[in-house]
Amino acid sequence: MIVSVGIDVLELDRVRGVLARHRERFLERCFHPDELTHLAGRRDMVPGLAARLAAKEAFQKCWRAPFGWRDVWVVKEGPRPLLRMAPALEEACQNEGLVTHLSITHGRDQAAAVVVLEQREALLPSVAEQSAQAHVAEPGPDFPE
Repeated sequence: MIVSVGIDVLELDRVRGVLARHRERFLERCFHPDELTHLAGRRDMVPGLAARLAAKEAFQKCWRAPFGWRDVWVVKEGPRPLLRMAPALEEACQNEGLVTHLSITHGRDQAAAVVVLEQREALLPSVAEQSAQAHVAEPGPDFPE
């Protein structure tokens, strides 16, 4: 079942501007080392950086709580982009049976990403299920059946 969909679009010029003004700080604060390693050999890494930022933003739009820029990152498995997560975030997804699907793209002026959050089989009840279960009255001595 699809739980949520997030989308984000970024202007490449905005990323170029930040990169020109704060290169090291920007790269260190916003990107996982695996992402930077993957993009290191490119003549122009801005489209790849922008697509990865868009992926992080798209996932944030699906997720219920804030997280750090480096807590979610994009890796490639063959031609397919995948989201990887910090251990706590990965564990939360696994416990709720959540799987992410990612599509990224870029053109001459923009980069975009779409994240679909799908629930398969939860290992633990989700927060919504726990809340609903807490409000169900159980028959007892003061509650006639």
